[in-house]
Amino acid sequence: MTEYYVPTAPSETEFVEKRSRFIGHVWPVESEEEARGYIEAMKKKYYDARHNCWCYRIKEGGVERYSDDGEPQGTAGQPMLNVFQREEVTNVCCVVTRYFGGVLLGAGSLVRAYTQSAKDALDAAGISVVRRWVETAVTCPYSFFERVRQEAEAQGGVLGESEYAADVTVHVLLPEENTEAFAARLTEMTAGGVAPMTLGEAFRAVPSK
Repeated sequence: MTEYYVPTAPSETEFVEKRSRFIGHVWPVESEEEARGYIEAMKKKYYDARHNCWCYRIKEGGVERYSDDGEPQGTAGQPMLNVFQREEVTNVCCVVTRYFGGVLLGAGSLVRAYTQSAKDALDAAGISVVRRWVETAVTCPYSFFERVRQEAEAQGGVLGESEYAADVTVHVLLPEENTEAFAARLTEMTAGGVAPMTLGEAFRAVPSK
């Protein structure tokens, strides 16, 4: 089974360190071309900024690139990239724009500032896991509703919409390797009265962090 982590959504964050503004952006991307498009867009948008430092990671080909964009070597792009390496996030592009505030920052302060900006932007974007999921539906009496939900979550499932009629139908995305255990637990809990129905399988990104 293969799984990997990606940003959930684009994000923008900002903070000030010794009068310098650090504006962080994160985007989910699928290619170097897409990443470079975002980088160029930020350079145009923030053309008057002192620095537009960037990094990206692309799963296909294991590509990793970064730039300090005029900051002292090793104080911006690499620390930003380290954030995504530590979190094991790929298919990601990050740009941190710095507007100089008149106060010089030492190398250590720059590393901390660019690291914080990248981490803040990633936290705002959220992290999703991309893996093979099995979509299932469980129709059960209302008396079993909460137990089914709890068991789905215990098996690493992600709960979807529920349909309410004479019985309730719970939609669940389950990790492929946990489907048999989930079915066995439902059989045990309901004395064979409830069984999940498989609706399909697919690789997809689901928020996880």
